[in-house]
Amino acid sequence: MDIRQQFESQTPTPILLGPALAATRVTAVRLEKIKSQIHREILSQVDLRRMETISPEALRLELKNLTERLLDESSMVINESDRRQIVQGIQDEMLGLGPIEPLLADPGVSDILVNGPYKVYVERMGKIEATNIEFDSEPHLMRVIDRIVSRIGRRVDEMNPMVDARLPDGSRVNAVIPPLAIDGPLLSIRRFSVVPYTMVDLLGFQTLNAEMAELINGLVKAKINLLVSGGTGSGKTTLLNVISASIPHDERIVTIEDAAELQLQQPHVVRMETRPQNIEGKGEISQRALLRNSLRMRPDRIILGEVRGAEVLDMLQAMNTGHDGSMTTIHANTPRDAMTRLEHMLGMAGLNVDARSMRQQISAALSVIIQVSRLSDGRRKLTSLQEITGIEGDVITMQEIFKFDQTGIAPDGQVQGRFVATGIRPKFVQRLKTRGIALRDDLFDPIRFRSA
Repeated sequence: MDIRQQFESQTPTPILLGPALAATRVTAVRLEKIKSQIHREILSQVDLRRMETISPEALRLELKNLTERLLDESSMVINESDRRQIVQGIQDEMLGLGPIEPLLADPGVSDILVNGPYKVYVERMGKIEATNIEFDSEPHLMRVIDRIVSRIGRRVDEMNPMVDARLPDGSRVNAVIPPLAIDGPLLSIRRFSVVPYTMVDLLGFQTLNAEMAELINGLVKAKINLLVSGGTGSGKTTLLNVISASIPHDERIVTIEDAAELQLQQPHVVRMETRPQNIEGKGEISQRALLRNSLRMRPDRIILGEVRGAEVLDMLQAMNTGHDGSMTTIHANTPRDAMTRLEHMLGMAGLNVDARSMRQQISAALSVIIQVSRLSDGRRKLTSLQEITGIEGDVITMQEIFKFDQTGIAPDGQVQGRFVATGIRPKFVQRLKTRGIALRDDLFDPIRFRSA
């Protein structure tokens, strides 16, 4: 196959071509106009205050009946399929998030990326793809963004053009509006599963193998301090959720996040969320302030959604002063990069000590780093599990216990490889034994391979 044939074989064939695409576009525009007209008529007839007192199910039925009545009274000729689409669109507009509501109901969508009113992308199985979904206009998209952020008491306007928020199911939301967004409002939604993933799910996805799962379960029960490291979209928060399920149900857990995403299943969980400054530049409550306050709340463990600033000092001190088993995540591409980032954050906290003292504090507080990555085929993998063994000279020493050994890429683009035990028996095994957690003797045997 020559170069030209290779490129031709990689070029996707459009689903709709020429007149078919134009006809589909005309139909979509016509339905949007009808929906907008019906929507305005409904707003002029219904009592918005009364809508707030009706259950969502009853309101959805009432909107359906009202929309169908208005369609019957109009002289427009609409087939049954288009009629159902208009009714669904009105319900989504009044009760949900408009055009993207069907995407929120699709379990296969992990990210929704809105680049202005006329470009909506989604991520499925780690790959980004375009959709044919559009908003009516920029004001329409702005109304949806405002509806999201107002639910949790936040606001977005020209004075505050960037905002982080969340949906009721815990999905993470980020919005950026003009003048910062040049081509129209930007909306990014990181979907969260309604039913939280379990370790069994991750084993099914081949994110890790059984030996890794057994070890992580023992580490959590033995109250070993953990740091989950990874890049954007690598699954750090998902993994943190999964491994937190091993925490005993008789412990008091305090979670601290910028936007509440963790979905812990234990009965005694205290959740706290930061607050941004108001329009006057006052009232901000940072992660560091919440972390300091949490120490007065008698926590058994503290889980920090992500460490990204000066709060790292208080987190490490908490891990060193009786809050064993605490955990957090950090943006980093390798475990060694994670150590460097922690050191830089300690400098941001105003810790006026030399580099060696910082590294001693880090190595004393943390015992294990779990590195997760999103591979080129979109799959997430636990690529390295390392033990922090101390400090030699001015360097934090670590030893790798498990890793993902990539061997190649298949013709279909799927990454090939296997999980490997390095053969090193970690020092924390003795600590697990004192806690009554016995690991299998062959758990760290390098001969035991698991295909990924």
